[in-house]
Amino acid sequence: MKRKFILSAVIALILNSSIFINNSISQWIQTVNGMGSGKIINAFETLGTNIYAGTNETGIYISANNGTTWSQSSMNNKTVYSFTTIGTDIYAGLLNNPNGSGGVWISVNNGANWTQTSLNSRHIISFALLGTYLFAGSDVDFWRSSNNGVNWTQLSVNSQSVRALAVIGNNLFAGTYIGVYISTNNGTSWTITPNNRSINSLAVIGTNLFAGTSQYGVYISADNGTTWSQTALNNKSVNKLAVSGNDIFAGTYPYGVYYSSNNGASWFQKNQGFSVPPFYNYTMISALKVNNGYIFSGTDGFSVYRRLYSEIIGVQNISTEIPSKYSLSQNFPNPFNPVTKINYELRVTNYAKLVVYDVMGKEVVTLVNEKQSPGTYQVEFDARLAARQGSSLTSGVYFYRLTSDDFSDTKRMVLIK
Repeated sequence: MKRKFILSAVIALILNSSIFINNSISQWIQTVNGMGSGKIINAFETLGTNIYAGTNETGIYISANNGTTWSQSSMNNKTVYSFTTIGTDIYAGLLNNPNGSGGVWISVNNGANWTQTSLNSRHIISFALLGTYLFAGSDVDFWRSSNNGVNWTQLSVNSQSVRALAVIGNNLFAGTYIGVYISTNNGTSWTITPNNRSINSLAVIGTNLFAGTSQYGVYISADNGTTWSQTALNNKSVNKLAVSGNDIFAGTYPYGVYYSSNNGASWFQKNQGFSVPPFYNYTMISALKVNNGYIFSGTDGFSVYRRLYSEIIGVQNISTEIPSKYSLSQNFPNPFNPVTKINYELRVTNYAKLVVYDVMGKEVVTLVNEKQSPGTYQVEFDARLAARQGSSLTSGVYFYRLTSDDFSDTKRMVLIK
């Protein structure tokens, strides 16, 4: 009887009070130990267990522990804009300066030392690999190497600045200020596709080509650029795209990170935890990378953030049919160990917040905290996520609460280990 009374009191507290101990783990965490918090991050790359961050004017930072700590490489006073890897070697594309220290640089020892190639007086802002060729795009021309960067041949994409490169099969794509070009002969000649937007980033999932644009969001082509369609993310400036499996992420200006699992038919904004600069709602994302269970975001002035990949993809829109009312369903399975699913319905577009609490009313994790369209959603709660952040959950009773507009509901679930 006493235990039942305590549980009833906790439920009442969660329903009627807004004072909780906040221990949310479902958010972006700034990871700047050894780097500092004020860097502009232009690009990420991974090689082995290392992740590399290219910065404005402070060179390259390297982390061997998923971004927990960073160390500055010997290239410590340059602006690094792009990366690629060939085997165990890593290539960095630099912006040029008056002393000619730009171009393409190579490290054969995991970034400890760097050697400048013969392509040494250009702003290198994009890379691609196709067959035995390495391609480098610059602000004024385009370059190709058949011997891993020892020698370079100058080409041109119709005199355009090559801001992004991508490969599908034997086709090479170049993103420029006036659209996407395609080459079927290793960059010797180019044809413009019917996408006349200013292109910042390109990405590939299977045979689908995605283009991140200035002001017009993300476009997709399923036929090598012959036709294009605008995705649901249609009015944002997209600086960077990143893919993992069938998931695509868009880093925007200034609206943070968006995620889609259905080729852009719908997008979810994922910004909890970002620092907010003055005059903007969210941080400008200038680099994105998925690595070893995390997604990394490089920012314009706030260095590096990371978040568990499984947290990002936890919310799925399972129906766009507009429900007649708000509702929160019982989790299933229940009891669970260690994963359970929670469904809920939203009647109108609004901010939704779904939070898990322990039996004492202490916040365990925020599963959802974002603006969502009407529809039915499914969230996966994995109790192991808390353990990864040092807040291991024990067997017992937990509560989850959904709030949106003037709707609020709380339900009980049981974790059994």
